[in-house]
Amino acid sequence: MRPFFKTWLTICLLLPLAAHATNREQRLPNVNGYTPKSHVSAVTSKNKHSVKSPQLSKANSSLVPPMATKQSSDVLSRAVNVLGTPYRWGGSSPSKGFDCSGLVKYAFNDVAAVDLPRTSNAMASGHGLKVDRKDLKPGDLIFFKLKSRRVNHVAIYLGNDRFIHAPRRGKSVSIDTLKKPYWDNHYVVAKRVLPKEPNTMRIVQR
Repeated sequence: MRPFFKTWLTICLLLPLAAHATNREQRLPNVNGYTPKSHVSAVTSKNKHSVKSPQLSKANSSLVPPMATKQSSDVLSRAVNVLGTPYRWGGSSPSKGFDCSGLVKYAFNDVAAVDLPRTSNAMASGHGLKVDRKDLKPGDLIFFKLKSRRVNHVAIYLGNDRFIHAPRRGKSVSIDTLKKPYWDNHYVVAKRVLPKEPNTMRIVQR
């Protein structure tokens, strides 16, 4: 009986010590200071502040002329922001690509007063005011005949003889110039489709 009594007494003494050690371990502070909750919230907060609305990049902002009106500036900004988008026949969005008239429709999409047809020939036929080449302004539409007897290509005038367009299959939305003999020789007509902006000057009635 004596050996059994010693074993029982040893167990009784060791159990409280083991329990105390376990509780002490659970109460020990995290030496790394890692708190999953605060870490997740910090990441979420960081991501929240990093989300920005689409804006004209600094690299592209110089392509929109400062003399452009508010309406034409908005149109040009939408067009310039999709530079490099691949050409796709029938395309009219950045995700699907653009053809020439699809790019124009996309750029003018937010101008409530302008409702353009879908093809370049229809745009040239019955929309806007005809503009002499020497009087071109940013936002005007310029039309070309490329290996055709009728208008089959349209671009948006940027200023300084430059224009932005979706050229053809295998190419992307890009900027070109009327100073090149090819575009100079195929140029047909220009149209101004943007409505005239109201005069902001106050008229004092007497």
